[in-house]
Amino acid sequence: MFDEAMNVNHGFHATMIAKPGQGDAVERLLREALETGPAAADECVVFLIGRSASDPDVVFVTEGWTSAEAHAEAFAGASARRLVAGFEALLAEESRYADEVLVGGKFTAATEPAR
Repeated sequence: MFDEAMNVNHGFHATMIAKPGQGDAVERLLREALETGPAAADECVVFLIGRSASDPDVVFVTEGWTSAEAHAEAFAGASARRLVAGFEALLAEESRYADEVLVGGKFTAATEPAR
């Protein structure tokens, strides 16, 4: 459950269209960002990765940060530049972004669905 003390002041929702057959590779890069990249920063409060049910090459990411400055700082580092370079080779087009500030909701951990 979202906590009122979550402190999300900056965020966005991105839609990433991978080159044919590269959706899994895009997902792997996003998971890497979550574990050791910019999304591992304490200021990244929410980092959700999703996949289209009808197109395996469409990947979504929703991010929530404590501030726009924290987001910019996290993506100014060398690991973030490597991450972005990795995406450039995998994406069919520029990612589409919509600004979004998370205000509440629910997330319940469950067993991973079978693929």
